[in-house]
Amino acid sequence: VQLQASGGGLVQPGGSLRLSCVVSGINLDDSTIGWFRQAPGKEREGVSCVDYADDRTYYADTVKGRFTISRDGAKNTMYLQMTSLKPEDTAIYYCATDPGYYSHISGWCSLKYFENWGQGTEVTVSS
Repeated sequence: VQLQASGGGLVQPGGSLRLSCVVSGINLDDSTIGWFRQAPGKEREGVSCVDYADDRTYYADTVKGRFTISRDGAKNTMYLQMTSLKPEDTAIYYCATDPGYYSHISGWCSLKYFENWGQGTEVTVSS
């Protein structure tokens, strides 16, 4: 399984970016997907996840209303649309997948439930 993330870059506060993650080796429609981020000096955290079994979606409170997770099965690609970006969104963003479904578990959008990881794409929000 390979995940290739892209789309990061430097953006001004209030701007937008769309991250992409091309997945190979698995059928993305049969996978729970997630985006995570790690800011300098902080632990990696779950940003948004979608459970494949029932499409239940999680967003961290810090991004709710600003970020949107999605997938395109035909392209086997997942996305994270980010709008109204803030300096505190600065981080390396990672895409991840797992064949299981965990949305019935509290705190399910976390690292321990994801088996496959991309290499990360850096997002810097600064004026």
